[in-house]
Amino acid sequence: MAPALAAMGLLPLLVLAVLALEPGAASGAETVGNSSEGLLEFSVGKFRYFKLNRPFPEEAILRHISSNVTFLIFQLHSQYQNTTISFSEMLLPNASGTGTDKGLVFILRPEQSMCTWHLETLDSKPVQNVAIPLSYSERDPVPGGCNLEFDLDIDPNIYLQYNFFETTIKFAPANLGYARGTAPPPCDIETGQDSRWRLQYDVYQYFMPENDLTEEALLRHLQRMAEVPQVKANAVKVVTLTADDKTIVSFSSLWGQGVIYNVIVRDPFLNTSAAYVPVHTYACSFEAEEGNCFSLGRVSTKVFFTLFALLGLFICFFGHRFWKTELFFIGFILMGFFFYILITRLTPIKYDVRLILTALAGSIGGICLVAAWWRFGILVLCMLCVGLVLGFLVSSVTFFTPLGNLKIFRDDAVFWVTFSCIAVLIPVVFMGCLRILNILTCGFIGSYSVVLAIDSYLYTSLSYITLNVLKRALHVDFRRAFVNVPFQTNDFIVLAAWGMLAVSGITLQIRRERGQPFFPPHPYMLWKRERERRVTNILDPSYHIPPLRERLYGQLAQIKALFQKEQPAGERTPLLL
Repeated sequence: MAPALAAMGLLPLLVLAVLALEPGAASGAETVGNSSEGLLEFSVGKFRYFKLNRPFPEEAILRHISSNVTFLIFQLHSQYQNTTISFSEMLLPNASGTGTDKGLVFILRPEQSMCTWHLETLDSKPVQNVAIPLSYSERDPVPGGCNLEFDLDIDPNIYLQYNFFETTIKFAPANLGYARGTAPPPCDIETGQDSRWRLQYDVYQYFMPENDLTEEALLRHLQRMAEVPQVKANAVKVVTLTADDKTIVSFSSLWGQGVIYNVIVRDPFLNTSAAYVPVHTYACSFEAEEGNCFSLGRVSTKVFFTLFALLGLFICFFGHRFWKTELFFIGFILMGFFFYILITRLTPIKYDVRLILTALAGSIGGICLVAAWWRFGILVLCMLCVGLVLGFLVSSVTFFTPLGNLKIFRDDAVFWVTFSCIAVLIPVVFMGCLRILNILTCGFIGSYSVVLAIDSYLYTSLSYITLNVLKRALHVDFRRAFVNVPFQTNDFIVLAAWGMLAVSGITLQIRRERGQPFFPPHPYMLWKRERERRVTNILDPSYHIPPLRERLYGQLAQIKALFQKEQPAGERTPLLL
């Protein structure tokens, strides 16, 4: 009987040991599913996957809260379907939040060891979510503790808005930490080191893998941006704000690229910190019928840049030999770029129409530059246009680097003056070796047109070298945006292809043009000299060629004869005897 009792006493211990060895019992692990119908059990610091259905709201519960925990942040994430988190079943504006990345701060009462939240969705389809409760002590700052702008009394959320040009995040200022059962420190009575004005805010940016729009990838990467240590280890700190700065930060919008933002508030005096609720964006809509996140771009964009790349590829390898074709290419770029900016800022025309008009204007610009060379033959003027296009690319690459995020360049006057100086410097430096300047322009500009064409089919960050400059010219508020972009596998491959094309084109043209005249002669002077020779030299067969007007009349007469009815052959009148 005693061995049986001993065995029965060991059975619960064995069950507990097995449960402890399961993956879900580890710290920070992920758990899936419901503990019971309508009730979700959570543990501090552990992520949990679950689905929400419209007619079946859930209740989240957290038990066994430690006595040294002062407040909790419960955060809930989904990809693009909205979910609602609330303190009670009745939704109140100051006690609930709805969105894809939402969280609530729960201030614990003395001796409290359990708290609950209510979760639901109004979407017709089931929503996959991941959630986690995080705990903080009385020394940690309270994210959103001094909220005066948004609905929640204490708002740890980051509010995100985006358009084609920029993505803007806003958040409420934090407050100093305080113990359970005590009143929170006043927010705006004092501004010294003993108030919330000593707090600092580190804004972090995290890029998800390119071309990965799956729900699983987002929920997995969000786990790297929830807690302070993971944020510091995985994300890039963009800027640090003080209490004197506005809690608004802007970034360049990256269409179709997943980006996660978070803010860590630090207390330098106590050396403590806390994280806000991370927020994500793709700068596009998953539910839009046209131009959604899964579409790789408009058909008009693909046609435009594919044709542009074919011409650019020809220029990359044969531009200097076919000088007039290159001038058309350069004139197309100059006129098309400025015309697109002008028509976009002044008219509300649709994008496809703008692109067609830009192509027409660019073609006119290319023809005008070729005509100017043919008639006047001013080599310096043509090479100035060529050098400015290369200088534009060099200047764009310069501001594509971290140099472009310097605070001084947020002033439009400083930015455009610096940008123009770099662009003008290129033709000035190469003014003594115009052929080298021309070949370099053919190689780099022609090969970069291929990069732009690739971007219309497959995402690459290298297209933002020039797109950021275009955005700045079109949108006034873009000057305040940080222009960080991801640099991942696709970008390394495209960068290598760009470099190989440019080096190959430049090398081929330098070797082929060795020993040849630097530039072709003036076309109008050659035509004029040839015309005079033909007029004075009667032995030249071309001397006897009829004038152009007579030749045109002859051609028209031949065309007219094709439409005349052929007369029948044979005698039509009787013989006269």
